[in-house]
Amino acid sequence: MKKILTISAALLAAALIFSGCKGSSQKDYILATGGTGGTYYPFGGAIANIWNTKIENMNVTAQATGASAENLRLINKGEAEFATVQNDVMDYAFHGTDMFAGEKLENVMTIGTMYPEVIQIAVSENSGIKSVADFKGKRISVGDAGSGVEFNAKQILEGYGLTFEDIKKSNLSFKESAEGIQNGTLDGCFITAGVPNSALQELAFTAGLILIPVSGPEADAICSKYSFYTQTTIPGNTYKGTNTDTPALAIKATLAVSAKLDEDTVYQMTKTLFENLDELGQAHAKGKEVSAQAAVTGVSVPFHPGAEKYFKELGLLK
Repeated sequence: MKKILTISAALLAAALIFSGCKGSSQKDYILATGGTGGTYYPFGGAIANIWNTKIENMNVTAQATGASAENLRLINKGEAEFATVQNDVMDYAFHGTDMFAGEKLENVMTIGTMYPEVIQIAVSENSGIKSVADFKGKRISVGDAGSGVEFNAKQILEGYGLTFEDIKKSNLSFKESAEGIQNGTLDGCFITAGVPNSALQELAFTAGLILIPVSGPEADAICSKYSFYTQTTIPGNTYKGTNTDTPALAIKATLAVSAKLDEDTVYQMTKTLFENLDELGQAHAKGKEVSAQAAVTGVSVPFHPGAEKYFKELGLLK
């Protein structure tokens, strides 16, 4: 009987040791996203699912958050390892400027940019506005106070020799901005979002709108000064009555990572994600806009060495 108990104890100890080893090999990470009603949360969930199903012992949880600024602080504090963020907000955080003035978050690095979020500049049909240069003295909404949209508006106005002092500025939500143009209390607005944007769709159907281009030397100068911008095009017929393509600037939704993660892990996760983009596109429409070639554009915060290694293997980075 004593011998049987000894064997049983030995087997139990072995099982516990094995279980402990198995548990220690599992990698548990948090991917900070955005609100459950937005794009970042389901998109982040699709990324997490690819990692969890394609990489052994990987457990990534997509966590709902207040989006970019909060996500970057979570990474910096070690409360998340990954995040979906806007690349311009990431630039502010890393360099301690604009909305992060005096608060440098140096523990954040880049895996790659994902898809564009376009700065759409809409004006009323009777405003007489043809260019951003015509905004002087006009009633313009620049997004919520302190938002990324407000900084986009400030930087684009600057590219045309204007400041907020030159316009009659309002800080309104996308919906409120569209309503303001519709009811005649606004001449125009800035909206940074995926294309098409629902508020602008509704405005186009009800009162009509004109999209204002950002192109030529002004666009080149803005992109040169603020490297997180990329140039893009809003296709004609995106909104009712907009029959021609409109040149625009875009920021990019970006996959950020903690600088403290080891190179091999980030390399494996980067490689796995970009080798399964078909699956990402099936899980979320924005996944169809992601590519390895585009992922190295609009980057102003250093790549994590693991991501950099993967993109160098593809010949996309030197």
